[in-house]
Amino acid sequence: MTKLPFAAALLLATATAFAQPCPDKNLNYWQAFPPGGESDISARHQQVVLKKKCPGVDLIVQYKAGGGGAVLWGQLNTLPGDGLNIAGVNLPHVVLQPMEGTVSYKTEDITPVFWYHYTPDALVVPEQSPLKSFADFVKAAQANPGKLNLGGSALRSANHAAHERMNAAFKVQTTYVPYKGTGDLTLAVLGAQVDGAMSYTAFAINNKGKVRALAVAMEQRHPMLPDVPTFKELGVDWVDGAFRGVGVPRSTPPEQRRRIAELFAALNAETEMKELAARSGFELVNIGPDRMEAFMRERIRVYQEVGRQMGLGK
Repeated sequence: MTKLPFAAALLLATATAFAQPCPDKNLNYWQAFPPGGESDISARHQQVVLKKKCPGVDLIVQYKAGGGGAVLWGQLNTLPGDGLNIAGVNLPHVVLQPMEGTVSYKTEDITPVFWYHYTPDALVVPEQSPLKSFADFVKAAQANPGKLNLGGSALRSANHAAHERMNAAFKVQTTYVPYKGTGDLTLAVLGAQVDGAMSYTAFAINNKGKVRALAVAMEQRHPMLPDVPTFKELGVDWVDGAFRGVGVPRSTPPEQRRRIAELFAALNAETEMKELAARSGFELVNIGPDRMEAFMRERIRVYQEVGRQMGLGK
């Protein structure tokens, strides 16, 4: 029997069972961070939902971690542009890292095709910490400048930017300790190797009972963290976090880029994906090709300003 080409298979596959027809081949899904962090959790959610809807194909998660994501992103355009190789991409990382000047890629080398979720910034401490509130944290930081160590995922990342922003906004001096990814960061926080972490709401929710969130960067309190104030409540207009999405090698044809975007949009639309995301503290977004140019233009503008505040790009 003659095998249908990818495009034809997309049109003829099991549309009745899934909002988007199934691919006819496995997808290699490259991750820029080690297992255990938000990017990995997201990929596993997507893997599970796709497998249930399209039993004949796999989303094969592979890791090329290092440099806070820079190892993979620096090599992204060397992967085959066949529509079967995709990579996790993160904002503001892919804007801030090139500003620092030591990575092998530029922001414009990254080709995002779909942004699927967002995780708001959150300040957390170990459950056994004597810091019971954000007021306690500020008091301790002011009394001991530079003594409080806050972990985060990578340098020139959302966590790093949020740390610098918090220090400036609340006129405190704390020390940022970068880890390879959230998996390593989790071990450090739970083991009280650091005083706390500038991470995400997802980190606080996935480690509930083991860590205590002190503040979140949201418009309103998170429904799964109802006792945790927002930074806006604490007097700072701060609503921000990290975006995660899917990128492709630059050589990937436009039509295949669109198919990948439509596939991930369909995954986001599934009830199970919405439930998994909610339980993990992820805020689903759907930013595909039609909105990509305007979205990236605005995000680059915002994050370049953040980078300048961090002393990058000089």
